[in-house]
Amino acid sequence: MRREKRRSGKRRRNEQSKESNRAIKELIKLMGRNRDRLHDSMTAEQQETLEKYDDCVNEMYGLIELEIFSYAFRLGGRLMLATLMDSGEDA
Repeated sequence: MRREKRRSGKRRRNEQSKESNRAIKELIKLMGRNRDRLHDSMTAEQQETLEKYDDCVNEMYGLIELEIFSYAFRLGGRLMLATLMDSGEDA
């Protein structure tokens, strides 16, 4: 039961962050179905290993998203600064 809640929560978070893109939503659904089929065909030990793998992948995706946000924020700041400096020279 705990595993089901945790897994569905992860999927729900991913779907929310990509809601605007139908193709991504469809891929997430397909990945979930395939993962569930794979999980159901595994032994308990293999299922535990798969869950640990899922945890690592989700943590990695979170770190990647943080890096992307950080880079985009800095880039936006640089573009804003460059625009302000250019408009100051035109005055």
